[in-house]
Amino acid sequence: MKNQDKTKLTLLLTGLILIILTYFYYPNLVEKNILENKNTQKDLENKLDDEQSTTFENVKYDGLYNNKSFTVQADKAHMLKEDATIVYMNSMHVIMHLDDGRIVNITSNKGTFNKKTYDCFFENNVYATDGETEIFSENLDLLATKNSAEVYNDVRLNYTTGSLQADKIDYDFETKYFKVSMFSDETIKMKVVK
Repeated sequence: MKNQDKTKLTLLLTGLILIILTYFYYPNLVEKNILENKNTQKDLENKLDDEQSTTFENVKYDGLYNNKSFTVQADKAHMLKEDATIVYMNSMHVIMHLDDGRIVNITSNKGTFNKKTYDCFFENNVYATDGETEIFSENLDLLATKNSAEVYNDVRLNYTTGSLQADKIDYDFETKYFKVSMFSDETIKMKVVK
């Protein structure tokens, strides 16, 4: 065999080894590491949950918002042992009864409830309605000390006379008044219809 043939054969074998490593071995190694990391992370979360928090199912608390009573409930919740005033909830749902007989329902995928201050913070797929007005967003803060709820991040409000989209809306469920604002300094177009 000539030197040139040996070099070609060496280069061909090296290329073949690199292809096998790149397309077969390395992806399997990466996938295996990802699965191991996920399992380790789940084990760590379960260990932390057991040691540092208490978990509940089908929880229900009563609170006050603007001197109106409301009920907050969740399919699953947990509290950290170091601060038992904050309840972290999954499938959070608030039912609030207004003076004029309307019932406000607010739901979200997750959120928190402060048992001392009665403040509620909704996150992910927030939906609020009083039967007439519908609000969709990613976040809604229902603070017991304020007359309005702060609704922000991808807000869409459907009202009997139309709808609007904004970055942030301060909405008063009692009076049905809302203040619209944007996070940026952009000019917005708005049409008010009576």
